[in-house]
Amino acid sequence: MISAAAIKDRAREAGFDACGIARADRLPRLARLSSWIDEGCAGEMTYLAESLDERLDPRVFLPTARSVISVACVYNSADAPAPAGAGARIARYARGEDYHDVMRRRLRAFVTWMAGKIPGLEALTCVDDGPVQERAFAEQAGLGWIGKNTCLISPTLGSWLVLGEMVTNADLPPDPPAVDQCGTCTRCLDACPTGAIVRPYTVDATRCLSYLTIEVRGAVAEPHRRAIRDEIFGCDICQDVCPWNRRAAASDDPAWQPRAAAQPSSILEWCRRPDDEWRALIRGSALRRAGLRRLRRSLAYAAASLAPSERAAALDALARHPSGGDGLVADAIAWARRVG
Repeated sequence: MISAAAIKDRAREAGFDACGIARADRLPRLARLSSWIDEGCAGEMTYLAESLDERLDPRVFLPTARSVISVACVYNSADAPAPAGAGARIARYARGEDYHDVMRRRLRAFVTWMAGKIPGLEALTCVDDGPVQERAFAEQAGLGWIGKNTCLISPTLGSWLVLGEMVTNADLPPDPPAVDQCGTCTRCLDACPTGAIVRPYTVDATRCLSYLTIEVRGAVAEPHRRAIRDEIFGCDICQDVCPWNRRAAASDDPAWQPRAAAQPSSILEWCRRPDDEWRALIRGSALRRAGLRRLRRSLAYAAASLAPSERAAALDALARHPSGGDGLVADAIAWARRVG
């Protein structure tokens, strides 16, 4: 049997910054997942309930599963993050290549290598798109602990991490789980503009800006529209304020370097951006999850916070685009004109 050390060395060669191993068991941490869904905290993410049995036990996902190998990549680029108030922003993870594509390519190469070393290997992989609770297994594999903001926090790398998993029949020695080091800190709870972190270690997704700007397909509930401000795709606020990110690792991997068009800019400039420029930016990036209609919907909400003349110019620019007459975008524009 190949050693765990050799597997981790190969993971690093495949482009991952961290790798750990957990048993493919039901995890005590996931005991509250069902009640969290029942409380309505998952919002429109109905797929969580539909795959609940698999999420609670990876052996439902792969009956022969013995181990879960968790891998992580640091997506924080060497470029300094934009200061607050710089204008419209997209979450840091979405500024470079689509992490789904990058992680899948690397996991495929990783599995191919393992199959050559372990006869009869069975393995299924996930990158934020399968019925595996990534953070719970990454924590159990020692990659980091799940913080009060529910992000995985590594004591050496920080929390700017994208995760991937390999559920496998290989019987591998597990790593010790990570230890919670949040202590008494509540900076993430205090900074959340919508109070989505309703208590330590619990996020109500229906109030989270990441959920509101990415997952909600229709209009965002009015009480939360003003909070969007400059976070038009995702939100980094709870990670920006985390003390463990003061010295977070930065990557020079080309995959995670931000495209020029994805850098923070004024809301007005983003509202004026034509369709062809948007399509070029969205292509091959995580922005595909929201698409142009929802991005412009969020921009309209963000424009409501601008000074009157700039707000009018931004909303007029949005209305002139072909999508300006779309019901979702038009409704957002009308709301922003009304409340601004």
